[in-house]
Amino acid sequence: MIALILFGGFALFLVLGLPVAFGIALAGLGGILYQGYPMALFGQRLFTSVDSFPLMAIPLFMLAGSLMGHGGITRRIINLALALVGNIRGSLAHVVSVSGVIMGGISGSGVADVAALGSVMIPEMKQRRYDAGFSAALVACSGSLGLIIPPSIAIIIYGVSTQSSIGDLFMAAIAPGLLIGLLFAVYSYFYARKHGYPTEGRVSGAEKWRRLKEASWALMMPVIIIGGIRMGVFTPTEGGAVVAVYAFLVGIFVYKEITLHKIPAICMEAAIGTAVIAAIIAATSLFGWLLTNAQLPQTIAGAILGLTENRILLLLLINLMLLVVGMFLDSGPAILLLTPILAPVAGHLGVDPVQFGLIMVINLTIGLLTPPVGTAMYLASSISGVSILRLSRAMLPFWGIMLAVLMLVTYVPGFTSWALSN
Repeated sequence: MIALILFGGFALFLVLGLPVAFGIALAGLGGILYQGYPMALFGQRLFTSVDSFPLMAIPLFMLAGSLMGHGGITRRIINLALALVGNIRGSLAHVVSVSGVIMGGISGSGVADVAALGSVMIPEMKQRRYDAGFSAALVACSGSLGLIIPPSIAIIIYGVSTQSSIGDLFMAAIAPGLLIGLLFAVYSYFYARKHGYPTEGRVSGAEKWRRLKEASWALMMPVIIIGGIRMGVFTPTEGGAVVAVYAFLVGIFVYKEITLHKIPAICMEAAIGTAVIAAIIAATSLFGWLLTNAQLPQTIAGAILGLTENRILLLLLINLMLLVVGMFLDSGPAILLLTPILAPVAGHLGVDPVQFGLIMVINLTIGLLTPPVGTAMYLASSISGVSILRLSRAMLPFWGIMLAVLMLVTYVPGFTSWALSN
């Protein structure tokens, strides 16, 4: 009965249009009342779930991303990407793929990258008569790589949920993220050749060097984050503070695009983004605590394992479940809700927690690009003016690429296990 109250209540509130955090919290409140727990427990669980040192990395990375966004970083990354691939057929499409990979290593947010890339690149691609559906699909998918490539906020949430090494998760995410970006570029090349899209012209070596120097301050951010965490110089939380200070100093003294009057707006942007994520974490933590007390994760895990003993089929079933959930929930709440249920099943199948984290994050990234609740997809549609139906058709090859990499991560453990600490 408790499962019906929790999931049924959440589904009802979702249909009524309540924000995800409020829907989960109210469903959890119903569960508390049904179980006869004291009402004080509601506030206590909400507070203790976010009273966590590792979770402090989220507002710090949000602040760093906001500082770099307002500091002109997007334009410099795009200029560098154009210098690197400007002589390749369909060069603007390659600029989107390269920029998505680089920006993913800075912001940690797929939706933020889609907005930044789309606002700059979609008008340029339209002006050069690129197909609007292809352009919007490429921007949505390339921008969403920020959910996979470190310092991904989704990966931080998973690492905290499972007590896994965030450094290992960051390292393991590099190869899948880069491979997806590379395959996007390969597909774009053949698509551009088929439709006769132009090159942007070769850039001289001196100009490439100038743009590289201009963007080098931005390119140092992922190096600082991953290198510092991997070498034990600082924790992910401390790393967030380091990069936030670094972004602030670069924005003021190097790029000189952050002025004092911009700082309140930058802080407010980061605070609002953090508040949304924190509300979801608090509500889903309460939800998960009620599920655990009712021993529902163990029951569901047992039921899944009872369906078949075939490891390949069970992993495929888990992937299908995550894909379906990703169509309705954003990555944060989905990770917090499903990790207690599916992580024990994955462990029983011999899947390393780091490998399973990547399986979850890639599945939920695909969910970010699929209706009915595909945030990145709707954002790209809004920026480009392309209908969801047309955009969905243009997305098909990109979904295929991401699913192929997902299968590689799922069934080839070595693709992620190379990054594990000894």
